[in-house]
Amino acid sequence: MKYLYDILMIFSEKILRLFGNFFGPKVQHFTQGQKQAFQQLKACLQSGKPVIWFHVSSLGEYEQALPVIEKIKEQYTDYQIVLTFFSPSGYEVKKDKTPAGCVSYLPLDTPANARRFIDLLRPAAAFFVKYDFWPNYLYELKKQGVPAFLISGLFPENHTYFKAYNTWLKKSLEAFTHFFVQDENSKKVLQQNGFSQVTVTGDTRFDRVYEIARQTGELDFVKAFKQEAPLLVVGSSWPSDEKLLLPYLHQSGIKFKTIIAPHDISKRHIQQITTALQKPYILYSQTNDKTSWADFDVLIIDNIGLLNKIYRYADIVYIGNGFGKSIHNIQEPAVYGVPVITGPHIEKFREAVDLKKLGGLISIHNREELEKVLNELLTNKKVREEKARITREYALKNVGATDKIIQQLEKYLS
Repeated sequence: MKYLYDILMIFSEKILRLFGNFFGPKVQHFTQGQKQAFQQLKACLQSGKPVIWFHVSSLGEYEQALPVIEKIKEQYTDYQIVLTFFSPSGYEVKKDKTPAGCVSYLPLDTPANARRFIDLLRPAAAFFVKYDFWPNYLYELKKQGVPAFLISGLFPENHTYFKAYNTWLKKSLEAFTHFFVQDENSKKVLQQNGFSQVTVTGDTRFDRVYEIARQTGELDFVKAFKQEAPLLVVGSSWPSDEKLLLPYLHQSGIKFKTIIAPHDISKRHIQQITTALQKPYILYSQTNDKTSWADFDVLIIDNIGLLNKIYRYADIVYIGNGFGKSIHNIQEPAVYGVPVITGPHIEKFREAVDLKKLGGLISIHNREELEKVLNELLTNKKVREEKARITREYALKNVGATDKIIQQLEKYLS
C-alpha cells in the first residue's frame, strides 16, 4: 500500500507541475508554492540557528498551533521557527502575518521531498496539528531521530490509520515522541493501538480565542445598535442557514436585534440577504458617525475581522454551516459564555458534541425547531443564562492546553 501511495504522490506532483496553472486560482497558488518551497526556505533559514518546525493544514489548524508557536518563540529564543501550510487558503492569508521566521508551502509527501526537506531544515523538533500529518515526513523524522509531536490531536475509533489494511500508516505514527490530544477517547484509541506516550491537554484553539477575547476592546457601534434588546448574532451563515433564519426574523413578534455576519460577503450574496429582509437593516460598510444605529433591527457585517469581537455582546449565537459539511468555529462565542444554536452536522467537532451533551448548544434540524428554540431563549432569561453558564464553564475548563504542552517539551528543548 505504501508503494501505491508513493506512486500517487509522485504522479500528483508531476501533474501539478505540468498542468497546475491551467486550473483555478487556488490550484495555481498551490502549484507555484510547491515549486518555490525549497528555494524560499533556503533563502530564509538562518545558518547555525536550530530550527523548530510546525506544519498546519490551513487556517483552523494554524489557530491551534499559534498559541504554542508564540510560547516557544517567547521561551526558546535561540531557535528559529519554520511554519509550513498545505492549503492555499491558509498560506495566502497568513504568510506575512505569523510570528514564524520562515513560512512556506509543504512540498508534497514524496519520499524524495521528505528526505530533502528534513535534510535542509535539520529540525530540533517537529510539530503537527490535529490530523494533518504525512507518512513519508514522519518516516524521515523517525529515521533522522527528530522528536515529533502532535498537538490538539483527534483520533476517532474508526480512524483510517488503524484500519487492518493500513498497517503502514499506523507504523508511521511511531515517529511521534508524544501525542497531545483533545479528549479521553483519543487517548483510549491510541492506547488500544499500542501508543502509550499520550497526554490529554484539550484543544489549544481555546487558548487562542480566550486570549483574543481578553484583549478585545469595546465596539461602540454594537452597543449603540443593541440598546437594551436581546441580541442574536448569526456567525458565518450560509444560504441554508439564512433560509431558516430570515423568515423567523420577519414573523417573530418578539422584540430583539440581529447581527448577521455571512460567510460569503460578496456583493451578490449580501444583496440576496437584503432583498429577502423585511425589517429595517443597515450594512456595516455603509455607516458613518451620524448613523442612528438604534433605528435598525438588523445589522449586516459585510467585512472580515469583526465577528469574534462582536460575540461578546451576543445573548444568543447561531453558528453557520451546520446544514453543510461542518460548522464554523463555536469556540469564539463559547469563551464569552453564550448559548449556541447550529444545524445538525456537528459530529466532527468534539467541542460541539460536548456542549450539546451538557446543554449549552442546541442542534436544530428544521425551521420549526429553530422557531421553538429561539422563542424560548429570547423570552426566558433564566433558561438563557443557564445555558450561558454551561458554555462559559466548558470554555474556561478547556483553556490551558498550551501550558500543559510547553511543560512536557522542556525535556526535549534546551
